[in-house]
Amino acid sequence: MKNIFAFVFGGLFAIGLMLSGMSNPAKVIGFLDIFGHWDPSLAFVMIGAIMVAFLPFQKVKRQPVTLFNEKIDLPINTKIDTKLILGAVLFGIGWGIAGICPAPAFTLIGAGVYPALYFIIAMLAGVLIHRKVVGV
Repeated sequence: MKNIFAFVFGGLFAIGLMLSGMSNPAKVIGFLDIFGHWDPSLAFVMIGAIMVAFLPFQKVKRQPVTLFNEKIDLPINTKIDTKLILGAVLFGIGWGIAGICPAPAFTLIGAGVYPALYFIIAMLAGVLIHRKVVGV
């Protein structure tokens, strides 16, 4: 039953990404182009997502379990360090160059935009390199 819920909600998330334009690299790059022809529409999508997620996140902070009573491991490190800054910068550069974020990359494959595979392969290579270097 848990896997059925994961499939349904994952599919709903993918449809939301596609309908909102968050998986369209041209739209994402337009949003990031604040000094050119800036497209603020994704800001409204993000604000809407924050509004929808705010209350469930507050509940999880008080009671960190899923609907199936499984423990949710919340991060305990609140320190902003060099690794966090470098990771955020690297993520932002990749997002800006490709116009693709990790979750929308997978929705692009589902939409038949197979060049997104280059991004996914590079992303997975980065994850493997990180695991080798950091040992996570």
